[in-house]
Amino acid sequence: MLFVADSAKTQVSRIKESENLTEDYFIRVSVTSGGCSGLSYKMDFDNELQENDQVFDDNGVRIVTDLKSFLYLCNTTLEFSGGLNGKGFVFNNPNASRECGCGESFAV
Repeated sequence: MLFVADSAKTQVSRIKESENLTEDYFIRVSVTSGGCSGLSYKMDFDNELQENDQVFDDNGVRIVTDLKSFLYLCNTTLEFSGGLNGKGFVFNNPNASRECGCGESFAV
């Protein structure tokens, strides 16, 4: 399962509204090689499901990932950190053994 915190839900709604995205758009999250810790998160809006996609609905938000990425993302919560020192969207990933200082990449 992938989870969406209230803070991320609010920001996703704001972005979808400002970009005039229809209800068929969802968040696509994936894990790619790269970053200072070895693996990086990628997140974007999409409206086309792919074969082997894993689809989750949490807190009124649909979040989709490919099967390979799901192995790294299982039980991860998407959050949003605002304010003066806010980073934007943040992945609270219990599978990560370490994260880089900027929070953009991780290792398992």
